[in-house]
Amino acid sequence: MKINKQARLEARRAFRACEVNGKFDDSRARQVVNILVEQKPRGYLGILTQFQKLVKLDDARRNAVIESAVPLPADYQAKVQADLVKTYGEGLNFTFKQNPALLGGLRIQVGGDVYDGSVQGRLEALQESF
Repeated sequence: MKINKQARLEARRAFRACEVNGKFDDSRARQVVNILVEQKPRGYLGILTQFQKLVKLDDARRNAVIESAVPLPADYQAKVQADLVKTYGEGLNFTFKQNPALLGGLRIQVGGDVYDGSVQGRLEALQESF
């Protein structure tokens, strides 16, 4: 479905209306969706589609996945969390995973940002350079 410029603009306005103190509020989002479904303004399906994309992007930006080859000690987890909060702000949800394929180091993904400091990532970069 092609979404016109006006629908994108309305979706952004609706998304901003759902923010409370810089954080997305789920209850306001439900209210916005209910109002759009009830009133059915022109192009409301495009507005809802774009609104859904914005919500998914915001949700991805608030989730941090930290992968390591071995379990990280609690103090190191706290340091990684503190550094990510410093970079991305409060409200991140942290998930620590083990991935033996990394061989060593860390791979951190926050939304679309990926920081790959793993041995596997370095080996792949070296292989691509040849």
